[in-house]
Amino acid sequence: MADVPDFRPEVLREYALLADGERGALIGPRGDITWMCAPRWDSDAVFSSLIGGAGAYAVSPSDPWYVWGGYYEQGTLIWHSRWMTSSGAIECREALAFPGDPHTAVVLRRVQALDGPAEVRVLLDPQGGFGRHSLRKLSVDDGVWTGRVGPLYLRWSGAEEARQDGDALAFTLTVPHGSFHDLVLELSDRPLPSGPAEAAPTWEATENRWRRSVPDMGATLGKRDAHHAYAVLRGLTSASGGMVGAVTTSLPERAEAGRNYDYRYTWIRDQCYAAQAVAADGPHPLLDNAVGFIAERLLADGPSLHPAYTVEGGRVPETYTLPRVRGYPGGGNRAGNKVTDQFQLDAFGEALLLFAAAARHDRLDTEHWRAVEVAVAAIEQRRGEPDAGVWELAPDRWAHSRLICAAGLRAVARSGAATAQAASWTSLADAIVAETTRDCLHPSGRWQRSPNDPGVDAALLLCAVRGAIPADDPRSLATLGAVRDGLTQDGYVYRFRHDQRPLYEAEGAFLLCGFITALATHQQGWETEARAWFERNRAACGPAGLYSEEYDVNQRQLRGNIPQAFVHALMLEAASRLARPWEHL
Repeated sequence: MADVPDFRPEVLREYALLADGERGALIGPRGDITWMCAPRWDSDAVFSSLIGGAGAYAVSPSDPWYVWGGYYEQGTLIWHSRWMTSSGAIECREALAFPGDPHTAVVLRRVQALDGPAEVRVLLDPQGGFGRHSLRKLSVDDGVWTGRVGPLYLRWSGAEEARQDGDALAFTLTVPHGSFHDLVLELSDRPLPSGPAEAAPTWEATENRWRRSVPDMGATLGKRDAHHAYAVLRGLTSASGGMVGAVTTSLPERAEAGRNYDYRYTWIRDQCYAAQAVAADGPHPLLDNAVGFIAERLLADGPSLHPAYTVEGGRVPETYTLPRVRGYPGGGNRAGNKVTDQFQLDAFGEALLLFAAAARHDRLDTEHWRAVEVAVAAIEQRRGEPDAGVWELAPDRWAHSRLICAAGLRAVARSGAATAQAASWTSLADAIVAETTRDCLHPSGRWQRSPNDPGVDAALLLCAVRGAIPADDPRSLATLGAVRDGLTQDGYVYRFRHDQRPLYEAEGAFLLCGFITALATHQQGWETEARAWFERNRAACGPAGLYSEEYDVNQRQLRGNIPQAFVHALMLEAASRLARPWEHL
């Protein structure tokens, strides 16, 4: 369609997130929602132009001469797109109705004329199944549009003036100065109830629920950003308790390198990171969500625990190529994830660290302690096996995986276990540390990645941070020194060295590792340095305050899927821990 705008991809820092726990959407600077899967996180996309597919929902200024900005309402994922045009200021208040219904997405958009009348172009072009299904069976009754998009039912209210334009609906909306106009889009895999969702009460319910969902946290550095990190993690967490790793799939970590993955699933490790971060501030609801979800997975699967699940606890599909999708520039077009077939030993250690954090807040019941015992038994049974490790690489006997298990064992032994259990679990932790020292202590005195890889790895900083060995142990100090000397650039930290190339040529800096380094230096009492690491990495985001997995230090660009949950988690933990003297876990 010649008159339908082409919503090309933007650099990732330009996008804002809308999320309701059951799905998420990315919105660009032209008011273009170019990514949303429906009805669930891992469903097919109905708007996929972000990665070269079809479909968008845009509210854009008619005047092409404008500059863009935006902001979140504090402690929420209610976003305001803001445009200063040649004739005045326009805002569009954006949200997914919160909390979300697993079957129905409700997209709220309120156009507000702040300075003079607002004139915007509105386009609704849903394309279900990554572009396989156009809008059909359209009808309009009393100004409310209904139709089907593949298997989904659609209803759009507030668009009385819209007209069909090929497969889309479009119109120009004029809002008088000082007024607003609501648009409400509903998409469901079930027949919609009679009568459209009413804008005013839905907005009010969304505002109230966000206010109750994001706690007034204690002393933190960058308190506004810490609140925002919690809101992002809440938006990524389903009513089932599962938290997705990111909203998107196929956004490249490195152009043309084949490193583009699907993170619309729940990683055990990532959710443990998030819950431990939350627990550092207090016993907030996201802690209970994680404990419940991960305990259920452990009790169901035991030593065969998968690294990742769907948010409902199901199996992650194998990797497959997306139809009708060309990919984000420099990236591919894949969905699903091969992680299900991996063994990741550290997931058991992270689960124990999670349960120990919950126990310190008196949040474990009998079933949860049964899950603790299952995780301990799995470590005993499988600790000698090669695993994929924290970075999901070829199987090896990764030092990090084993030492995190030791840290988890020590933590739960201190957190309410029976005396005999505590002694047994501490003894097992001692044995794991001794074994890892025999085959993974580098001649320089630091930890090395594995018996077969003498390199240094930033993930190994977590071993002291989480309590596998003391912070003043020579192995801890030597490892921290090696990371600072060999894996950093301009205040950012890389995972490990791939080869002899400069670090930035192999991959982007890992923001997760930057916040871990902040924690490790804070643990040593080096407060000025710790805050420098924290502030440098905290700034590696766009106007919406969202973090991706990697940061291209040279180009100052975000890389990979967005928003990456574990980065927000470690930012939140660092914000909390650095605000006070180090507390042992």
